[in-house]
Amino acid sequence: MVIKTKRIYEAVDREDGVRVLVDRVWPRGVSKDAAQLDYWLKEVGPSSELRKWFAHDPDKYEEFKQKYKEELENGKQQEALQQLKELTKDNHKQLTLLFAAKDETYNQANVLKEILDRQ
Repeated sequence: MVIKTKRIYEAVDREDGVRVLVDRVWPRGVSKDAAQLDYWLKEVGPSSELRKWFAHDPDKYEEFKQKYKEELENGKQQEALQQLKELTKDNHKQLTLLFAAKDETYNQANVLKEILDRQ
C-alpha cells in the first residue's frame, strides 16, 4: 500500500490504514467520532498566514509548495513533520493523510505526501 490523501468528508474505508488529519483547523461539520482518526497532527499544517495567502488558488500552488516546505524544514512544523515521518515508517506507508479542502489537487496533504513518498 502507498500513502494516500483523502478528504475527511469521504467515507471511512478499511483500506485507509492509519488515518491522520493534517489540517491545523478542525473541519466543519465533522464530529470526532465520525472522523475515526488515529492522529490529528494539526502542528504539521501550514501556518495561518500561509494558508490564508494561498487560499487554494491553483496559480499560487507552486509558490505555496515552496513556502510550505520551508516552514516544514525551519519552522514550528518541523517536529510534527518528524512525527509524521515516523508514523509513516512504523506503519509501512499504510496511512491516509486527511484534509478538509474542497480542492483535492492543490492542498497541503499532497505536499506532505510528496515528502513522505521520498523517504
